[in-house]
Amino acid sequence: MKKKLFSNKLIKKLMLAFIVVLILAGLGYTGATLYFSNQYYNETTQRLHANLAQDLIDEKFVNESPIDSVGNVNKALFGDIMHDMMAVNKAIEVYLLDTKGNVQYSVVLDHSDPDKTQEKVSLEPITNFIANKGQRYVLGDDPRNKEEKKIFSAAKFEKGGKEGYIYIVLAGQDYTKTKSLLLNGYSQKLGLGISMLTLVFAGILGLFSIWYLTKNLREINYAAERFQEGDLQYRINENEKTDLTGLAQTFNSMADTIVSDMDRIKSLEKLRTELIANISHDLRTPLAIIQGYIETLQIKDEHLTEVQRNNYLNKINSSSERLSKLIGQLFEYSKLEANQIQPVKEPFLISELANDIHRNYQMLAAKKQIDLKLEMAEKTPLVFADISLVERAIQNLMDNALKFTPEHGEVVVSIKPSVTDVEITIKDSGPGIAKENQHLVFERYRQTKTGKEKEGAGLGLAIVRKIMDLHNASINVLSQPNQGTAFSFSLPVYQLG
Repeated sequence: MKKKLFSNKLIKKLMLAFIVVLILAGLGYTGATLYFSNQYYNETTQRLHANLAQDLIDEKFVNESPIDSVGNVNKALFGDIMHDMMAVNKAIEVYLLDTKGNVQYSVVLDHSDPDKTQEKVSLEPITNFIANKGQRYVLGDDPRNKEEKKIFSAAKFEKGGKEGYIYIVLAGQDYTKTKSLLLNGYSQKLGLGISMLTLVFAGILGLFSIWYLTKNLREINYAAERFQEGDLQYRINENEKTDLTGLAQTFNSMADTIVSDMDRIKSLEKLRTELIANISHDLRTPLAIIQGYIETLQIKDEHLTEVQRNNYLNKINSSSERLSKLIGQLFEYSKLEANQIQPVKEPFLISELANDIHRNYQMLAAKKQIDLKLEMAEKTPLVFADISLVERAIQNLMDNALKFTPEHGEVVVSIKPSVTDVEITIKDSGPGIAKENQHLVFERYRQTKTGKEKEGAGLGLAIVRKIMDLHNASINVLSQPNQGTAFSFSLPVYQLG
């Protein structure tokens, strides 16, 4: 079977996400490039022209003051400055400021409406610039647009008893407009170029990256398809070395669990088949006996003696009792297996329960000429369990012991307390169970060679184990052929408080 390269939906989503990320990254890169390029240019321009204002003062204001003795601006002097600016740099604007930042006069070259010039600019950037000697990037107010900040050069002058500042904007409005137009065109070209490159490389890098990043995912998908098609033994090799270690290990664990569950279901199905066969056999036997004797009574009723008739009726009664007991066990076991019975635990005296059971089984034991004994300490502590379920477990063990103990044999019930629990043991002197068969006796309808193969093993011991499971306890068997069998289990001692 060939591996699928990708899942169509997955590849589309990954490619779309990858392209979107690259386009956003390209737009971000374009914006960042333009922003930092502009910052770099502005800072470079300011550094190069940091001494422009001071040079202007040193050159033009050596012999003349920008403000005469009566406080009027020396416009002739600024006319010379305008002439020099036109020859050197038309982008700059020169402003004369008083010590409070008020604009006294301006020299601009675009012949704009002078009324657009602000009356005052902030002195804080100017003083910072002068204090740092123009070595730090500082933006100041644009006298012609209060919403903008511009690079500048500034210097303080003191002449003829007058003080103020020469404030030179290094990027005037004409320069700004021209720069904006060029920048928009440059931005479109740069953005379009980066976008095209992004789309080209996105496809190439996207396919390669997705192929590389989804390699382990494809392997897991392939393993799942193999498993789905019936290769139940296929597993992801070296799962701890993959990029998706957790997912790979989970898949392997899931596959093992599914295979284990399938094996268990097959085993249960086999046991169910055996159970139905055994139930059918055990139900058929007493039914056949009952039916046979009833037919005999109907056919030969007039020719039967009273003794024969009573004998037939006794056979019918014993078979019906056996049938009733079997049906009761089936009903009880089915409820236990379906978890329909939950233990109601309470403290009780196990010694009293043992005495009651011993007394109830005395007549049956005597009828079979079996010596039934009860051994326990004088003071036995309270145990904490479901008294009715424990009684049922002990009764089943007693039935089993009396069933397989021969005449003149012995059955001993012993109660042995310890600090934390009380051990209950039922020991018989029957034929015993071979070691290799001991683990089978608690399985439903499992036949073991005990010398009485004509009687089904029944569900008694299986019910006992289910009851012990409900109490988080275990049932143990100790037996050897021809030396009897002992079943034991322990119940926790009831702790006050």
